[in-house]
Amino acid sequence: MIKNKKVLVAGGVVLAIVIGWLFVSFILFNSPQLQSQKEEVFTVALQTAEPGIINKLKNQGFIRNTWGFNLALTIKGKHNKIEPGGYYLSKNLNVWHVVEKLSTIPDMKWVVIPEGLRKEEIGEILAKTFNWSSDDLDKWNNTYTVMKFDYLEGVYFPDTYLIPSKENGLDIANRMINRFNEKFAPYLDQFAKQNIIWTTGLRLASVVQREAAGKEDMPLIAGILWNRLLKEMKLEIDATVQYARGKTDKGWWTPIKPEDITGIDSLYNTYKYKGLPPYPIDNPGLDAIEAVLNPIETDCLYYLHDNNRQIHCSKTYEEHKTNIEKYLKNEK
Repeated sequence: MIKNKKVLVAGGVVLAIVIGWLFVSFILFNSPQLQSQKEEVFTVALQTAEPGIINKLKNQGFIRNTWGFNLALTIKGKHNKIEPGGYYLSKNLNVWHVVEKLSTIPDMKWVVIPEGLRKEEIGEILAKTFNWSSDDLDKWNNTYTVMKFDYLEGVYFPDTYLIPSKENGLDIANRMINRFNEKFAPYLDQFAKQNIIWTTGLRLASVVQREAAGKEDMPLIAGILWNRLLKEMKLEIDATVQYARGKTDKGWWTPIKPEDITGIDSLYNTYKYKGLPPYPIDNPGLDAIEAVLNPIETDCLYYLHDNNRQIHCSKTYEEHKTNIEKYLKNEK
């Protein structure tokens, strides 16, 4: 009798433990919405710490309990393995499936395009991000980005994009052009009111972007370059020659040499030919575009940056030579 009672008590304890474990497992690890079939994009922002990701999962209803998710990460050994990007998740997934999903390559990847890059540099970023073949990169450079006359350069807008991992180069090019059209649209009327063709404004903005040390000196540089254009002077911009020269073993924008100026016969060589280059030389940001529309009024025709990247302008070439002696040759 006593023995049977002990067996019953032990069985009850085991049953209680099993029921308790099942209850805890349901609370900690089960899916939030078992019947849900809808896939949603869960976004992990750039430079987001793991606790922030877990709280976001809970707040958006992808997990029931943050402690349970942390425990699952520990058991699976997946801590600090969640990459920034977008993941297709459904709320019918349990914690273990969510952990596995977030430990794989994201379904969507972040792509950061800095201001002032030429399209080939953008292509290199995309190729690295999406593991493009050399053929994929060649199509980006020579097919997808040359389909429209006015869209050869300058319209692949510098921004942060979240792009599906399986999206092809043509779709990415169109995505960036659409972003450019969206961002540039407010400026079209402003260019028209100043009787400036938008492609002209964009070409000048691309030069300003490469020449400026920062957005603070963009309006002054724009004013100086407008002065040169209106006086029909040669722009004599190193960056346009760099664009014509292309990539060297040290990169796309390495300093030019005297033989580049004399030897490169290209309309992009603004030491040889007057006016702006035929197309933009990079993809400028909004600050450079605004500087072209709102340049500083100045009598200066020349400028340089000293070794601290401070700009100094001059009205005459003699003053410019003096500035070279003062700010460049005498600085260590």
